[in-house]
Amino acid sequence: MNLSAPLLVIAAGGTGGHMFPAQALAETMLARGWRVKLATDARGARYTAGFPTGLEIEVMSSATFARGGLLAKALVPLRVLSGTTQAVWRMLRDRPAAVVGFGGYPAIPAMTAATILRKPRMIHEQNGVLGRVNQLFAKRVNAIACGTWPTKMPEGVTGQHTGNPVRSTIHDRAGAGYIAPGDYPMSVLVMGGSQGARILSDVVPPAIAALPSELLRHIRVSHQAREEDQVRVAAFYAENGIDADVEPFFHDVPKRMTEAQLVITRAGASTIADLTVIGRPSILVPLAAAIRDEQTANARGLVQADAAILVPESQLHVQSLADQIHSILSNPQAAEHMARAALSVGRPDAADDLAAMVEKLAARDRASVETKE
Repeated sequence: MNLSAPLLVIAAGGTGGHMFPAQALAETMLARGWRVKLATDARGARYTAGFPTGLEIEVMSSATFARGGLLAKALVPLRVLSGTTQAVWRMLRDRPAAVVGFGGYPAIPAMTAATILRKPRMIHEQNGVLGRVNQLFAKRVNAIACGTWPTKMPEGVTGQHTGNPVRSTIHDRAGAGYIAPGDYPMSVLVMGGSQGARILSDVVPPAIAALPSELLRHIRVSHQAREEDQVRVAAFYAENGIDADVEPFFHDVPKRMTEAQLVITRAGASTIADLTVIGRPSILVPLAAAIRDEQTANARGLVQADAAILVPESQLHVQSLADQIHSILSNPQAAEHMARAALSVGRPDAADDLAAMVEKLAARDRASVETKE
C-alpha cells in the first residue's frame, strides 16, 4: 500500500442499498491509486464480504431510534457520541483527502467528524428522495451526488446527477445479451430486498403457478425470500411442480439477473441501477412502508421508458400479477423492447463520474490550502 496516496473515507451502512454503491466507489478509487477506508458499524460490516482487498474497514459505534426498546433508544445519543469521538480522532490521525457519505445511520459518526474538522465532504443519495441521514447533512457538505434524477432536495440545495454506481460484478455484465422468452427454459428472478419481502413471498408463487401450463413448464424461478418464509415458499413451488431455488440471500445476483427473462422485485435504488446496466424487463413493487415513498420515485425512469411495469403494493394480487407476467413472457418482442429500454436509462459509468467528483473536491481543497500557505 502506498501510504503517500490520498485517502478517501467512505461512510455507509445499514442496508445493501447504501453498501453496494459504496463498494463500487471503493473499487474505482482503489483502481485510481487512492487509499480507501470504510467507516461503518457492525451491521454494515456484514455486507463487506464482496468489498475489494486493500480496503480498510473501521467499525464504529452508532445507533438508530428506529429499533430497540426504550433503553436502547435512550442510549442512542451516547453511542453516536462515542462513534463520533472515535471518528474525530481517526481523521486527525489519518488526514483524509475527502469523505463521502452514502447514508444509513452508521454514516453519522464519520460525517459528523468530517463536518467538525471541515474536511472536504460530500454525500451520495441513491433514491429520488433524500434519506434521513443525508437530509441531516445536505446543507453541511460541499457537494451532493444524486443516483436517481430528479432528486427532491431541500430548498437552496442543488445536486449533480451521477447515477448509482454498480459493483464491478454488475458492471462486467453491462449490456449482456438478452434472450427473449420462448418455448425453451426461461428464468424468473424474484427479489424482495432487505425489507418487506413477505408480500412477494405471499403473492408471486401463486401468481406463477396460475400461468398457463404451456408457459409454466418452461419456467425456473430464483426466489429470494426471508429466512422465516423460505421453507413455505420452497414447499409451495415444489407442490406445484415448479422448478425453484429459494434462498434468503443470493450471492450471485449478477449471474441470475443476466440469465433472467424477467425480474420481479422491489424498487430499491441499487436494484434499479443493476437492471438498467444489465438491461432486463421488470415488474416493480415499491415498498409501501417507505415513509418518503422513495421506491416509487426510483421506479419512475424505468416505467416512463416502458422498461418496467409498476405495481403498487395495494394492487398486488395473484391473478393480476399472473396476467402481467404472462403479458411479458408470452410476447418476446415486447420483452426485448423492455430490455433495450432499460439499457437506455442506465448509467454504467456512474462510479467513474462519482470518482471524478471526489477527485475534484479533494483537488479544490488542496488548491485552497496551497493558496493560504
